[in-house]
Amino acid sequence: MLSGFGAPLHLSSSSLTAQCDFEGRNYTMGETWMDNACMQCTCLHPMGVGCCETVHRPVDFPAGCEVRVEAVTCKVSLVQAADPRLPCIPGENHLLDPSHGALKLGE
Repeated sequence: MLSGFGAPLHLSSSSLTAQCDFEGRNYTMGETWMDNACMQCTCLHPMGVGCCETVHRPVDFPAGCEVRVEAVTCKVSLVQAADPRLPCIPGENHLLDPSHGALKLGE
């Protein structure tokens, strides 16, 4: 998934190499880097900069929880929305949401 684009690709008259300008830095065509939001970005021709998310985010968890991604390590954790210092462990009775009910087979 392409999440965004930087400034258009341009040719540098001094070096005659294609470059992309992204968040105040110049990159050469084909160069890849990680930004501070855990996105892997590449200088693409002729579009500019293309970025893809590199972390896997959980999609099915109790309503009282939220996903946090640490910027430096790109570590993903599930925390309690009311107090993000506390981990959210799906299945704990106090975090269950009726809309995420248990599977009841054979009833």
